[in-house]
Amino acid sequence: MIKVENLVKNFGPKIAVNDVSFNVERGEVLGFLGPNGAGKSTTMRMVTGFIPPTAGRISVGGYDMLANPIPAKRLIGYLPENAPSYADMTVHGFLNFAAEMRAIDGDARKRAVNRAVEMCMLENVLYQTIDTLSKGYRHRTCLAQSIIHDPDILVMDEPTDGLDPNQKHEVRNLIKRMGANKAIIFSTHILEEVDAACSRVIIIDRGKIVANGTPDELRRRSHRAGAVAVVVSGVSAAQLSEALAAIDLVAKVETLSETPAQAIVRAHPQTPEQKPALVRAVLDLIAQQQWRIEDLRTEEGHFDEVFRSITLPDTMKEARP
Repeated sequence: MIKVENLVKNFGPKIAVNDVSFNVERGEVLGFLGPNGAGKSTTMRMVTGFIPPTAGRISVGGYDMLANPIPAKRLIGYLPENAPSYADMTVHGFLNFAAEMRAIDGDARKRAVNRAVEMCMLENVLYQTIDTLSKGYRHRTCLAQSIIHDPDILVMDEPTDGLDPNQKHEVRNLIKRMGANKAIIFSTHILEEVDAACSRVIIIDRGKIVANGTPDELRRRSHRAGAVAVVVSGVSAAQLSEALAAIDLVAKVETLSETPAQAIVRAHPQTPEQKPALVRAVLDLIAQQQWRIEDLRTEEGHFDEVFRSITLPDTMKEARP
């Protein structure tokens, strides 16, 4: 549904987007992540035809965005950054205007507006002017205009910006539901949205794609992925660490804490896939030694750690403890 090939955007001497390529299929929700200034919004604007690329090709629903923009744009619902709208219009008037711009007439327009209002939970503010709305309701109003024509493709720039926690939860669920039969791409810098809504993730940093995969695939890049943390009583951390390090599956061992009563140690497997075998090996070791185990837990990997390791400048990575 969306095919981006070797996309480049220059603003004078600054390269904002540098040779970016990706595809988005129907039934897929792609999270486009990156730190501020990474090139997320610029990429969104090029995908929707809002600004032209310096180089590269964008295909939307089989239509070339540069050569044949009108049929390509008909397929897209777009929620831009900062949720622009007309402040003197009511919510109802703005959504009617958006439907009219999409050539939706008569009863079909009424049904389209009612559907968007219900999906974005705007019933309580329907006849207020937009300039009287909170930031969250303004954002939801702009989200409603992006889905007014029930598009096959949704492109959303920071779709939960300005929403309270309950509203964020509802919008993420809405994105996930719509993603079952649409192609959706949304940019964000909020890592928790990855698990909440995305089937695949791209991380962009300084204009380049630096990671592309499912949330689970990226989490497995965490140095904690598959690690086993164990709490044992009546043994020193050094003794416990030495015994764990002797297990063939173990790549390294970390001491997390130690008191006179107990030691907490984390053992890392050679690969995340070895986690089940490592758990059994640790339990066998403790049983053989007749140590008293207080707790054992496994770790799935931390997405924020992966994100930071990929996007932090090398000098900051070296400075981290």
